[in-house]
Amino acid sequence: MKKEVIVVKIGGNVLEDPEKSQAFLETFAQLPNPKVLVHGGGKTASALSERMGIPPKMVNGRRITDADTLEVVTMVYAGLANKKVVAQLQALGCNALGLSGADGNSIQAVKRPKGQIDYGFAGDIKEVNCCGIGSLIAGGFVPVFCALTHDGKGQLLNTNADTIASEVAISLGEGYSVKLYYCFEKNGVLNDIEDDDSVIRDINPKKYEKLVMQGKIAAGMIPKMDNSFHALAHGVSEVAIGHVRSLQNPAQPYTKLSLHS
Repeated sequence: MKKEVIVVKIGGNVLEDPEKSQAFLETFAQLPNPKVLVHGGGKTASALSERMGIPPKMVNGRRITDADTLEVVTMVYAGLANKKVVAQLQALGCNALGLSGADGNSIQAVKRPKGQIDYGFAGDIKEVNCCGIGSLIAGGFVPVFCALTHDGKGQLLNTNADTIASEVAISLGEGYSVKLYYCFEKNGVLNDIEDDDSVIRDINPKKYEKLVMQGKIAAGMIPKMDNSFHALAHGVSEVAIGHVRSLQNPAQPYTKLSLHS
């Protein structure tokens, strides 16, 4: 029987709220090892970008990463956000190790080709170094990945953190039974966005398609759902979306994804 590993993606609205972030990290620190954490930091990056006179450019919720913006997100994601999370986890007795995809050649990507929209230095993941990450886990470390990868030729790339979580989870499936959790400030995918108790407990691809048509799943939730089903289709044993409370309390409502009805 394979040993279980938990991969958790923390949502930006949680990470960038000091009170919510502390509550999340306290819960995450108490989870049994092995585990991996993935985070972004978009709001902080946008705020710093504004202060530096570099107006953020977003299209359909995705950041246009020109050369100046790449410098900003690198400072925030791999620097301020990542090291704050690592320091807080260390204070909670969790032996966290902050990483970008370039560290240990953990995650290689390719620069997204120009289409109708040029996203600049955005990365699409090509390969995850499961052996390297597995060695860190075996050594007792808790990898904490920010939303940066590299192309193997010296270029950093801004990469969607939800996708990083999914691809890391898939890669670790070679040696572990992997559970992937997307944690944010809501209790799960909601039937009514104004009612946090209206959690849709189970979603399969057919139901997902219907919810998108109804407009109940839209915007930033769509790539999260796509990454979830992609992970399940490539060997991840369980994927869930919900509040951090569901990590500790199975009775807490959350959304479970499955490939079957």
